[in-house]
Amino acid sequence: MPLGPGARLGPYEIQSAIGAGGMGEVYRATDTALGRQVAIKVLPDIFAQNAERLARFEREAKTLAALNHPHIAQIYGLERSTGTPALVLEFVDGETLADRIALGPIPLDEALPIARQIAEALEAAHEQGIIHRDLKPANIKVRADGTVKVLDFGLAKLSEAAGGGQQAAGGVQASHSPTITSPAMITGVGVLVGTAAYMAPEQAKGRPADKRSDIWAFGCVLYEMLAGKRAFNGEDVSDTLAAVLRDVPDLGALPADLPAAFRTLIQGCLDKDRRLRIGDIAVVQF
Repeated sequence: MPLGPGARLGPYEIQSAIGAGGMGEVYRATDTALGRQVAIKVLPDIFAQNAERLARFEREAKTLAALNHPHIAQIYGLERSTGTPALVLEFVDGETLADRIALGPIPLDEALPIARQIAEALEAAHEQGIIHRDLKPANIKVRADGTVKVLDFGLAKLSEAAGGGQQAAGGVQASHSPTITSPAMITGVGVLVGTAAYMAPEQAKGRPADKRSDIWAFGCVLYEMLAGKRAFNGEDVSDTLAAVLRDVPDLGALPADLPAAFRTLIQGCLDKDRRLRIGDIAVVQF
């Protein structure tokens, strides 16, 4: 449901579109009742058309709303004034981590505080049984003061309810590929949820994700910050998924003076066998 500037959703006045993804369009808006800026994510019509899926979504949205952490962008509420569900989210100003990485590798002394805050956000969510499933640099914002905010926390998990919708995967450049919420393209079993370059092998196979899948994505993000390139890449989504299942990241692309402990950490996060992968983000120390 595209919205133009000036459109209203209850007390929220749309200012501009600021993004799009597998879970719908995102807009910057003004909360006219409280006088603050918010982000409005308009969800796919499938949530409004299926009572069971909408009820599940609302239950999980309430769980996420109770998750209060300084490094997780908050969910303020669920707006239904138009009949189409829309999430009211904290608006976070600043550049995304993807924007920062596009300028080149991030020095270790700058990358570590960012990684530490991401890990703290994951730990807080995992303690509540919430899995992100779509952690990537584009879903992480870094404010001018260095504060990190992880965005869209849990929304990829919620999108499983809409898994019946098919999205084309071929022909999309992997570096700009959207969140995938389609029937598994490889095995035909389960649902692929996530973004190809940051998907754990089990997600790429359409198998259930758990907190170790988030730890894989965290390893991908950490590698990308330090190397200035993705751990797994390809010409399109299919090639990227194949790289996730087949390839080993080029550790030679990491800084030559990177302490051995950090190389071991990245390898531990990116073990393709999740039984051998780091099992709890709480053990990650910087």
